[in-house]
Amino acid sequence: MTRRRVLVTGLAGLAASRAGLGAPAAWAQTPVALQLSWLHSVQFAGSYLAVQNGWWRDAGLEVSLLQGGPNAPVEPPVVSGTALVGISAADYTAAAVAQGAPFRIIGVAMQKNPFVIASLPGNPIVAPADLPGKRIGMAVANTPVLQALCSLNDVDFNAVRIVPTQYSAQPLLAGEVDGLLCWETDLPVAMAMQGVRAQTMLMADHGYALHSQTYIATDDSLANRRSELVALMTGEVRGWNAYRADTDAAAELTVAMFPDAGMDLPTQRLQAERQVPLMFSDLTDAQGFGSWTDEAVQANIRTLALLGRSVTPELWDRSILDEVHGR
Repeated sequence: MTRRRVLVTGLAGLAASRAGLGAPAAWAQTPVALQLSWLHSVQFAGSYLAVQNGWWRDAGLEVSLLQGGPNAPVEPPVVSGTALVGISAADYTAAAVAQGAPFRIIGVAMQKNPFVIASLPGNPIVAPADLPGKRIGMAVANTPVLQALCSLNDVDFNAVRIVPTQYSAQPLLAGEVDGLLCWETDLPVAMAMQGVRAQTMLMADHGYALHSQTYIATDDSLANRRSELVALMTGEVRGWNAYRADTDAAAELTVAMFPDAGMDLPTQRLQAERQVPLMFSDLTDAQGFGSWTDEAVQANIRTLALLGRSVTPELWDRSILDEVHGR
């Protein structure tokens, strides 16, 4: 697929996308919704490509993409049936299951958790052993995340100074903290756009195994709406493979589809590029997008236990992806 083809297809469908991101009703057979985990951005560009290239329409689905955000949690629409599938994360899903939600993880978009400790090259944090004595800017709600990282690496958590901050690079740039707990694809990208190179320590490379950007569905949907789940996940797989083939085109389509979202193209391009090593791996090359291993599940269970969540391997269900990938 060429960038020109992606853009022409995407721009031609702008009117439909603004009206709810659904395919034309004349082609659709079954309306379903995919609940996104956050505001529209290139983080979900694979889904935008699936809509605009008609891959869901061709499979008999009219898919609406429901925007997430701070006031739009993923889990309630999936439980209620408003959304067939939601994009969540293993810790949020585990918390919901503990409260009785009948969820299963049916796909894993991010092969590596995107959490990093970002620092500056003049005072770098390159390994957990560098954390004692450092001031780490972060939301207080993420304290268990840092505690888990320290526990996994035999680091004295009490020797790390937590500095409550807004989600901004400014405290690091101003020298108020030595590091920031953030996602690889946002604050480090924001600094790069200001001409500042950040040093990032990807927590997933130091034992913090927690599946992120996961696809969740209910037991009822797995039992009674399998064909729709297979069709939706097939479109996702096609969309993300197209994204990988041309991240610049995916970023351009994202900005074109949401002109009022305050996105700028250079930022979206860099974010799209930096997502690739988080979402694709030797495993996805061999088994297909969204796959995971039994070993990864066990590592997730150990990390979730450190976060106060107890789950079993049955939380993960491969059956839909097995059909998608012909296994």
